[in-house]
Amino acid sequence: MEERLSLNPSDLETRELHAYLLGAVGPRPIAFASTIGTDGQPNLAPFSFFNVFSANPPVLIFSPARRVRDNTTKHTLENVQQNKEVVINVVSYDMVQQMSLASTEYGKGVNEFKKAGFTMLPSEKIKPFRVAESPVQFECRVTKVMALGKEGGAGNLIFSEVVKMHISRSILDQDGRIDPFKLDLVSRLGGNWYSRAAAGLFEVPKPLSSLGVGVDAIPLQIRQSKILSGNDLGMLGNVDSLPSAQEVQQFLQSNMEARSVLSTADTEQVHKKAKEYLEQKDVNAAWNLLLAGMQA
Repeated sequence: MEERLSLNPSDLETRELHAYLLGAVGPRPIAFASTIGTDGQPNLAPFSFFNVFSANPPVLIFSPARRVRDNTTKHTLENVQQNKEVVINVVSYDMVQQMSLASTEYGKGVNEFKKAGFTMLPSEKIKPFRVAESPVQFECRVTKVMALGKEGGAGNLIFSEVVKMHISRSILDQDGRIDPFKLDLVSRLGGNWYSRAAAGLFEVPKPLSSLGVGVDAIPLQIRQSKILSGNDLGMLGNVDSLPSAQEVQQFLQSNMEARSVLSTADTEQVHKKAKEYLEQKDVNAAWNLLLAGMQA
């Protein structure tokens, strides 16, 4: 018989138990939750403790857990306790890098829509904004919040009754049903791992432990590129600082290919090459080339 590792949850540190649970239970759908604080400040954060639990009434439940490291609560939980409203946006592959950037723990008052480069779309029945880039958005009223404990790692079930749904026509098949291949949802596993409904496993590095500069810090000429996608901008925004002028020069001196692309004075070609670097996960090279292109 196969040898197994048998563990008692009570014998493990919370962070160890958390890793085993998330590594074993998946793929988990992602609730990209939009809320508003009492000060009117938008907040946006993803949660993978999430699913649909009822159709009549239509109820979605997600769970912002207390932070393991210091037992603090998340802004999303605080907002729904105060305002009882949330928009749950689904996450497609085209927006996963930006979604990951939005999971960065920016300070209270920072607008994650802006940091991650998402468009705030007004809701029709509630105050929190929808994520325009999400193919399906659920406007919800919170009917109950159930705390599952008081220590770090404890979940808080947020019962969210759907009062309005918004579905992009581009993801519907000829019969008006949602086409899973067109929807192209992503889901969460343990560590850095995700699953793509239409393609299988892939990996997205976690946001920096330090704060990423955000999509809003990317120069407008780059942000409005016709070549770079939202995912590309999400990767560019997940750096703690931009390369210095000296670093850009050093990059150019050692990279003949980059100099050749820049010699064309063609912005689209520069952006296409930067996109290649991003596909190779070389964010630093992409930044150096893009900044050099702006200086040319």
